[in-house]
Amino acid sequence: MVGLELEEARAIAVRVDDRGVVLGRAAADATGGDLAAAANRALDSVAPQGGDAGVLGVAAVFPDSPPLTSVIGALMPRVGGLAPHGVTPSGVAAAVAEAWIGAARGAQDVVYFSCADHTAAGIIRRGAPVFGTRGRAASVAWLALNPVEREDYRKIGCLEAEVAGAGIVRRLVWRVKSGDRSRVSDAVNGDFAALTAQHVLDGARQNDGVSISVIRDTAKYLGMAAANLVAVADPEMLVLGGIIAAAADLLLEPIRVELGRRLPKAMMDALSIQTAALGEDGAAIGAARLVSPSVP
Repeated sequence: MVGLELEEARAIAVRVDDRGVVLGRAAADATGGDLAAAANRALDSVAPQGGDAGVLGVAAVFPDSPPLTSVIGALMPRVGGLAPHGVTPSGVAAAVAEAWIGAARGAQDVVYFSCADHTAAGIIRRGAPVFGTRGRAASVAWLALNPVEREDYRKIGCLEAEVAGAGIVRRLVWRVKSGDRSRVSDAVNGDFAALTAQHVLDGARQNDGVSISVIRDTAKYLGMAAANLVAVADPEMLVLGGIIAAAADLLLEPIRVELGRRLPKAMMDALSIQTAALGEDGAAIGAARLVSPSVP
């Protein structure tokens, strides 16, 4: 089974067997913005010996975006079609993978929640992924967590604007421009365009006060979003991925505290919280799993 995750500027392909053993893995950057070429290069690296795979599982953060349609069209001549669910939201695919061979192996009711360049989530109910009427279930970016109306909220969603990578950077830049002093801006010689969320995370680890404050606020938003997902889905397990897993030393405990503040005690006591086990390959692995006709 072959799965492919299409990011905005990178493609990740995996080939797995029916037990979830990864037989091949490749990532390719979209040189010059050509994501279709990157996808083909990644698939070339994992294609089974003797030719291309048949049905392809594909995941993407924005599965119904117009640019993605042309990329999928460019891939079709080399494959036998897409998995039955078509292009799967990355959060749903990652949830499938974590419940199959990852942190939630064996769990039947799972919520997956991730934050990186974008936010993503997926729900597994009684062992099956939840897609929703139009395939947009768990569109976590649009969770409304702030009563203030802002233009960026209307464009990309409240949660996405606050906690995705660009949102974390934006909040630190606002603080610096309002007069707060941060060593993080010194690290890039005041070139705000060079700042990344990793700079802010590293700054918090190095006791930079502004970075600590920004990460504390990030954890609060993430905890609120996770609590909303848990309250709706009532899962046995919450799996946290992306920077939440990568920076668990900074984010995991504050998120736990926020969950405890916002969920009924009985629900919180029954909830298992784990960090994702499959890293950046999770969505591609889940997309490959969805090729199997045994998946509901």
